[in-house]
Amino acid sequence: MLAKLTSKNQITIPKKIMAQLPQVQYFDMEFREGAVVMTPVTVYDTDLDKIRGKIQKLGLAPDSVREAVKWARSK
Repeated sequence: MLAKLTSKNQITIPKKIMAQLPQVQYFDMEFREGAVVMTPVTVYDTDLDKIRGKIQKLGLAPDSVREAVKWARSK
């Protein structure tokens, strides 16, 4: 299918393609082997205060991830 690039560097995705991607609003885009590849992604709303509260409740420190990786690699 043909899609035209506008003067503002915008492209309209044809309806036939979007009909196969219900609920998609965001795409990860990359240039691979001479082609533009668009991969649909799901974006989730996050509440950083809730996340920080859970981290504090669990007693996680800034180096907790590093310690977990070190532990996992030792097994």
